Amino acid sequence: MNRERELAKAFLDLADTYAPQFDPLHLFDRLVHSCRHLLTVDAAAVMIADARGTLKTMAATDEGAAFVELMQMQTGRGPCMDCYRTGQARAIPDITAEHERWPNLVTAMTDAGYRSLHTVPVRLHERTLGALTLLNTHTLDMPRDDLFLAQALTDSAALSLMHWATEPRYDDVTTRVQSAIAVKATLDIAKGMIAAYHDVSIAQAGRLLADHAARHRTSLADIALALVNRTMELALIPAPPSG
Repeated sequence: MNRERELAKAFLDLADTYAPQFDPLHLFDRLVHSCRHLLTVDAAAVMIADARGTLKTMAATDEGAAFVELMQMQTGRGPCMDCYRTGQARAIPDITAEHERWPNLVTAMTDAGYRSLHTVPVRLHERTLGALTLLNTHTLDMPRDDLFLAQALTDSAALSLMHWATEPRYDDVTTRVQSAIAVKATLDIAKGMIAAYHDVSIAQAGRLLADHAARHRTSLADIALALVNRTMELALIPAPPSG
């Protein structure tokens, strides 16, 4: 598939809010994986702010990227936090040069194998909802065109989020964002339940849940809610193959 078709498919996937399996979990997962596939990046993650302005990680391409986000959320410091607060993109071509300013973040990133970070705001028109993080394993100043595309993909995801929730008011941004964060929290609980039941890691539990949703053509949100509410038995989620 050539790049033009890949770009068209990425934007279509982010805009398709009428798909039977659509939910904010798929939306943000598509966003970060589209960025990793289409841009000069090794990993990506996205955070959205709740009603109190606290950022929550909604999706990440790998555990290392999720940990980088967690470190910034815990300390309240870092380029992603600055991006959310100011609504402006930030570029850190060499994270080791920022050790004095963000020592915990630099340690977390280098331990995870990352050397550079770029971030763009998740925004709905003039309102900033969160931040998208783009990570690389080597020092890099990302091309301007890549950053423009990252912003366009992120803006598209923000617009789709506003069409997802069932509440009647289109302009009720807070309601839709809170709904998405609640779905993510439910998913995290469900993954923990599966991990304990099958004695696997959280990452493995997430894959088991996603595989089950794909096989049954239903949304992750619906399955996660059913597990948490005990209207679905954990035994229905198959264990990973032995070996």
